[in-house]
Amino acid sequence: MTLAQYKNELRQTAQAIVAKGKGILAADESTGTIGKRFQPISVENSEANRLAYRELLFTAGDELKNYLGGAILYEETLFQTSPSLSKPLPQILRDQGILVGIKVDMGVVPLAGTDGETTTQGLDGLAERCAKYYKAGARFAKWRCVLKITTICPTELSMEENANVLARYATICQANGLVPIVEPEILMDGDHDLEKAIEVTENVLAMVYKKLHDHHVYLEGSLLKPNMVCPGQDCKKTYTPAQIGEATVVVLRRTVPAAVPGITFLSGGQSEEQASLHLNAMNQVQLLKPWALTFSYGRALQATVLKVWAGKKENVAAAQKALRERAQANSLACQGLYKGGVAGGESLYVKDYKY
Repeated sequence: MTLAQYKNELRQTAQAIVAKGKGILAADESTGTIGKRFQPISVENSEANRLAYRELLFTAGDELKNYLGGAILYEETLFQTSPSLSKPLPQILRDQGILVGIKVDMGVVPLAGTDGETTTQGLDGLAERCAKYYKAGARFAKWRCVLKITTICPTELSMEENANVLARYATICQANGLVPIVEPEILMDGDHDLEKAIEVTENVLAMVYKKLHDHHVYLEGSLLKPNMVCPGQDCKKTYTPAQIGEATVVVLRRTVPAAVPGITFLSGGQSEEQASLHLNAMNQVQLLKPWALTFSYGRALQATVLKVWAGKKENVAAAQKALRERAQANSLACQGLYKGGVAGGESLYVKDYKY
């Protein structure tokens, strides 16, 4: 198959993921990262526990399909089977009409000659892996690049290298039937203000879309997963959700082509409630927004769920209820209808976040 043969499917997949009121559950934590999530709740990082937790997420109730267009899985999860339902985990999602995605990058590595900047590895063998994942039922993919703001970063080299890598990944995915989610995350580390975040995010996204254009990526069959335009974690000045929302929409309007069906924001260490309020504020901005503005949250959908579950079978129903409540809050937020008040105000920020 070639891109031309997949075009209609890619476009339809991208549109379905970001249909009205729907976003993405990012459950693609690597084995090491899920271990960090389990540690505070004293759960052993075993395959059985990882399976039990992901099954909890994917079987959280019929209404979940109203809030989720897709779920991103880690490779292990893509090939696991639910012991209680005797059904592959991806099939549980597909049966609900939730599209299955897969994390395909192999993590960040240092970019030589820079002050701690990085690029992302995993292009070698990616075409073969994408073909395998498509056969296993995946219909979209995700690749994360990481940039940071300091007095000298991000450098032109870092922006160009990461944009090129994202473009190469996107073309390989599309040639194999997977909608690429392009994720250039600018970390919240640092004390920069909102104005600096606006400037850097604009530069990064402009570079990304220049490279996607150069590589002939089919934008209608792709999605963007950016950071919200926020000040650094150590910035002394505080900003309202309305200010964050407007700054983000303005930057996107300047850089993201209207051909892109949707923008699925990462939460980047914001609290669950903060991530919902900021998303809601964006959707209330009175400017033309040609793309869906929705969510692709990991920590901002799961933090409360993990605490409530604590690895105990008797807590599964309560943990699933917590997931449904947070997913519904974000479903409302991506329509500009969220009023606030769902539990989850604790910061989830981790410096130099890796997974």
